[in-house]
Amino acid sequence: MNRKFLFTALAAGFIAAGCSDGSDNEAIENSAPPEEEAAEQEQDTENSVEDEFLVPFEGALTHVHGMGFVESEGGLYLASHMGLKIYQDGSWYETDGMFNDYMGFNAVDDGFYTSGHPGEDSDLPNPIGIQRSNDGGRSLEELGFTGETDFHLMAAGYRSHDLLVMNPQANSEMAAGFYFSENGGEDWQQLEPQGLEGDLGALAIHPDDSQLMAAASAAGIFLSKDGGASFERLTEEGEFGTAVHFTEEQLYYASYGTGASMKAYDLESGEADTFELPELNEDGAVYIAVNPSDDEEVVFNTAQGNTYFSKDGGESWEEIMSGGEVQ
Repeated sequence: MNRKFLFTALAAGFIAAGCSDGSDNEAIENSAPPEEEAAEQEQDTENSVEDEFLVPFEGALTHVHGMGFVESEGGLYLASHMGLKIYQDGSWYETDGMFNDYMGFNAVDDGFYTSGHPGEDSDLPNPIGIQRSNDGGRSLEELGFTGETDFHLMAAGYRSHDLLVMNPQANSEMAAGFYFSENGGEDWQQLEPQGLEGDLGALAIHPDDSQLMAAASAAGIFLSKDGGASFERLTEEGEFGTAVHFTEEQLYYASYGTGASMKAYDLESGEADTFELPELNEDGAVYIAVNPSDDEEVVFNTAQGNTYFSKDGGESWEEIMSGGEVQ
């Protein structure tokens, strides 16, 4: 096994990377009074307009750039080179428009934060800087750096909406380096983290407590308990980190040593539980998501375009995407 090649492949994963039932007659026979029927029709029209944004999706999903559950929308969102793909109630959907190349994607409770590049149907500047959506991707709000910076490495607190970015090169407001915002990107504070090593592949912030930050790099998994001032390595020497994701009480992380590994690290006790993973061969997780409404639902996406979904806290796994093809 060529571990350098594998890490390159894993890193690419971060960065590159209702039907009719024939009941019409019954509906006529049991029709509501005219005023109720009109109200129902108005509500149905509103719902259909809203639902038209999501359409069934089949085929290949290339270049996943982020993944997470959006509570307000009720689904698992995957950011791709060609817009958003959504896994909801066992079915796949995509958006009807807004086909932006979303990078640095982070799901939050009421939407998502993202960076990246505009799609062919967009009039946004390239790159798009930092954008946020609170309507499932139907619209975007510019938060800054449009036309300047594509933030591949970005983290957002799920409920706090605090932001952590690694700026790759100087722009109009930032020098190159790490920056933190506790007001949704209005103001930025530069960080100078100590103890963080290796080429970075992923960042994460705790849902509420932004003193807790994590990073995955070629040198391992790193955890900060002081708002990014210093980091400690959680993994062994020679083991490289591939994914990080916080829940309220745990840090989920994936790494690769002699093989792929995924653990849930208890933030209070410091103990880590290891998951029994499907056979991954020379593959590994590059994104992890846990449903904040049901922590038994755990999902991970791999460098080779496979996505596994567990409904029992990782005891068993269902493959919902194989080699980029949705199942």
